[in-house]
Amino acid sequence: MKLTDIKTITNVGAGTMGHATALQFALAGYPVRLYDHSQAGLQHGQAAIAHDLKTFQGAGLLNEEPEAILSRITLTTDLAAACRDTDFVIESIVEDQQVKQAVWQEIEDQVGPETVLATNTSGLSPTALQSVLAHPERFVVAHFWNPAQLMPLVEVVPGKDTSRATVDLTVALMNKIGKHAVPLKKEALGFVGNRIQLAVLREAFHIVDEGIASPEAVDDIIKYSLGRRWNLVGPIASADLGGLDVFKNISSYLYADLANSTGTDPTLAKLVDHGKLGIKSGQGFYDWQGDAGQRVVTDRDRELLAQLKHDHEEGEH
Repeated sequence: MKLTDIKTITNVGAGTMGHATALQFALAGYPVRLYDHSQAGLQHGQAAIAHDLKTFQGAGLLNEEPEAILSRITLTTDLAAACRDTDFVIESIVEDQQVKQAVWQEIEDQVGPETVLATNTSGLSPTALQSVLAHPERFVVAHFWNPAQLMPLVEVVPGKDTSRATVDLTVALMNKIGKHAVPLKKEALGFVGNRIQLAVLREAFHIVDEGIASPEAVDDIIKYSLGRRWNLVGPIASADLGGLDVFKNISSYLYADLANSTGTDPTLAKLVDHGKLGIKSGQGFYDWQGDAGQRVVTDRDRELLAQLKHDHEEGEH
């Protein structure tokens, strides 16, 4: 199958990630069949899509009316109908390996022999997921980052049996819909983004736990130094620019002092055990009572939207 052969997209799951991936394909001009197991799920996803379209329209990011984009999205609770004569299936359901395997077996029974099958898992093994399929070579991870309508990255991760053609086609499709697709050479637990994120968080939590700095101080240090630099030049290129000899010398004495635990983080465990889950419970490292959390999310999304608009403008030049 070639990129030009992909005409119809099936989107399985209409939740936080699923509604956003469906919208990305519809924005790019593809007819999308948006499946969810419940009518309530579809209605929630439809409302989220309408909200995102209104936001994009306000930012001047739409080349057509929202109604035209919405007309390309067909809602259904019939998985067989959603998968019939489709060319690319992307799934964003619960992060449970057995549930995903069961759904993918059902999907494979309904699609044609060349349909590409992509899961939007944020860390489950593609090798494990594809192991129950008759044709695992066409199965791949396409990991969108949350919020998927605003974040450009998609990690494309092969399983042990995924063909190179499937990876290349998925990368090409993700780039065509305006994402920045990055293929991995092979799978790793957590892929790449989450491995780096958790490595940084392990040290950040350790710094707070050791009384070196407050959560607010750690966040400010990242936001006003590494966060700004890495947004422009990644950490490995930054090391090249700073001088590998300098980083070699720092690593020679600092690695041994960094957090290196391999079990559950004790600081996280203590907070979770006390019901302090972050914004969802109103308390974590920070106090999220009232509208504090929504203000942070609104400010974050506004800045992400501005960066997305800049990306679009750069792409037009």
